[in-house]
Parts: sequence; structure tokens; C-alpha cells
Amino acid sequence: MTSSEQSGAAVHEELIMVVEDSDEDVEAIDRAIGRSHPGTRLEFVRSGADVLPRLTADGATRPGMVLLDLNMPGESGLDVLRRLRAHPDLADLTVVVFTSSEDPAEADACYAAGADSYIYKPINFALFQTVLRQTLDYWRSRKDGPDRGAAAG
Repeated sequence: MTSSEQSGAAVHEELIMVVEDSDEDVEAIDRAIGRSHPGTRLEFVRSGADVLPRLTADGATRPGMVLLDLNMPGESGLDVLRRLRAHPDLADLTVVVFTSSEDPAEADACYAAGADSYIYKPINFALFQTVLRQTLDYWRSRKDGPDRGAAAG
């Protein structure tokens, strides 16, 4: 039994929580994922401080993935990541840091804090779309992969 099953939280694999403060990036993410994964529902959270209360609210539906911007005003993506990993009911949530930062020290800090992936946001929209499509496909294949099938059999 997973921790999400133990906590009673419903996990919706087709829901992605996008934590992003930039209007331009919100629009680009919405367009890119809408084109590559039209059945995916996106929930945009514009502030890092709003993430944990949303995920831990009574009756909250858990997303299959959190796409997390690193550099936000107020609570940074790294702070959000640390808080998510410290919460026992959210420790297994897939968190992908999707950022414009190419600083290796920031990537190292995110991995040390428990990020599942650290992905650079390309400026070119076609590449931006490709990176997001591949990221979603990869993490969804891990959840639907042979380990899951073997456990069910």
C-alpha cells in the first residue's frame, strides 16, 4: 500500500500541479501540454506558499506530478520541495523542477532535497514543448511500467 493510499488521498494521474509565477510560462506550459497530452488536466498554483495547504486539505485530490518552478518570489521552489519531502503523505509525489536556471549548484541542491528531475526550460517553444512531452511520457511510463504490472499480477 502506498503512502497516498494509506493517507486516503485520491491520486489523479492525469492531473499535473504546475507551480509557476510567470504569466508567459503559464501560457507556454498550458499550450505545450495541451498539444502533446490533451487529456491532461493542469492546475496552476501561482505561489509556493499555496502548494502545501492545497495538497494537504481535507479531501484534496493529489496530482500525479508537480511541475515546480525554482525561482519564485516569496517561497522558492527549493523551499516548496523541502516542505513536500518533509511531509509523510507527500514524500512519494513526483516533483519535477522546471526552471530557467542552469546553475549546477541549484540543480544539486534540488536533487539533494528530493527532486525527481531537474529540467531546464528552453526558450524555443518547439523545444519547450518537446521537453515537456518527454518529461510527462517518462514519468507516466515509470508509474505504468513493469513494476506496477508485476505488483498487480
